[in-house]
Amino acid sequence: MKKILIFISLFIFLFFGEIALTFSDKGYPSLLNDEEVPFSLLIDNQYSDFEGTNNIDKQIDAFLKRWKIEGASLAVTKDERLVYAKGFGTANKETGEDVKPGHLFRIASVSKLITAVAIMKLYEEGMLELDDPVFGEHGILNDSIFRNYVDPRVEEISVRHLLNHTAGWSRYAGDPIFNPLYIARKMNVPAPAAVEDILQYTLTRKLNFEPGTRYSYSNMGYAILGKIIERESGMPYQDYVVMNLLKPLGIHDMHIGKSYYHEKYPNEVRYHSSAGVMTTRAMDGSGEIVPIYYGGNDMELLGPAGGWVASAPELIKFMTAIDGFDDQPDILTPETIASMSDPSIAGKGLFGWRGSDSYGTWWRTGYLSGSSALIVRQTDGINWVVMTNTTTYKQSRIHRYVSAMMFGAISKVQQWPDIDLFTMEEKHPGPIADIPATNPKL
Repeated sequence: MKKILIFISLFIFLFFGEIALTFSDKGYPSLLNDEEVPFSLLIDNQYSDFEGTNNIDKQIDAFLKRWKIEGASLAVTKDERLVYAKGFGTANKETGEDVKPGHLFRIASVSKLITAVAIMKLYEEGMLELDDPVFGEHGILNDSIFRNYVDPRVEEISVRHLLNHTAGWSRYAGDPIFNPLYIARKMNVPAPAAVEDILQYTLTRKLNFEPGTRYSYSNMGYAILGKIIERESGMPYQDYVVMNLLKPLGIHDMHIGKSYYHEKYPNEVRYHSSAGVMTTRAMDGSGEIVPIYYGGNDMELLGPAGGWVASAPELIKFMTAIDGFDDQPDILTPETIASMSDPSIAGKGLFGWRGSDSYGTWWRTGYLSGSSALIVRQTDGINWVVMTNTTTYKQSRIHRYVSAMMFGAISKVQQWPDIDLFTMEEKHPGPIADIPATNPKL
């Protein structure tokens, strides 16, 4: 009964909640030249073949067929051990390449959770306070280019307001992140507009409500959080995340994505649509008509809001460091982790997470044209990740169907194997094949 109630609460939230498209931060930091071979590249689909997951495999295969999804990647942890990691379908329809656990997918707004954790890390280190003002003479971003605001209420915006989507910008008035070509023309700068240009333009317009009084989902707010991370850490946004969050966890293959197909990572999937090809003008100002998922969205514009790419095993490893369970050390204190998912502390919206319920289930959704991602932390020690590389006619609403399928499939697993694919070690012999000694680097 408890699991049914958890599912119902998540189903309702995903059906009625606001799920926004997102973009990414600019830059390609030098710290991406990592000498470590990502553990996700050492995992093969066969390592997750055991009796208890036969039903999961069947459910996923049927799900992909029903919704005409080219490929998907799943990962499940139990008591913070990676007990299941498998790819399904094709990574690239043109080449017929199968999805493997090491394939990278765009995770869209799940990126906001990464940004929120980075902010909370700075908070724990005493680099900032959540109620610090962002703008104005005493604000974190007090540069002269950000001082020409027309609405004095801008000075009331705090870090907390950006984290919980209460800074004063309404998504119904239009998210400036979706208008980089228009803003480039208005600001008389080359396309695509940089985040500084978009922020300057945004500050020339009045807020839609008093900061802290209402919730309205804002990609702009998380773009600003990225600038705050850079200011307070003295490092580019992606460098700070890589060096202070990912590397300490042994994660070496999460990056800010790129906009065009020819720029994708060697092990990144190709994005598709089963709902017809959706086109738009290229974000670089060339005037070319392109698919939205290859050139329509500037994936380097706002990485903090939605630009990261990741494999399912590495993304779920990040989750185990912020899930509050006791089996592995977390990267934040228990008090901080609890505050991020507790609306009585975080405020009208959560910090990074998309939703939580009274049973201790937390979730984060992500959607971009061509891809989707859903991560869930259950109260029974189970975390799971599902990522796809295809837009369906349900678009962002596909999350509620993914959640229904996953809750049902996982509930039928009576016993998870005594393995941990994070370390590629078995406690007891089983059906998992020998681990390859070497693997090509990216």
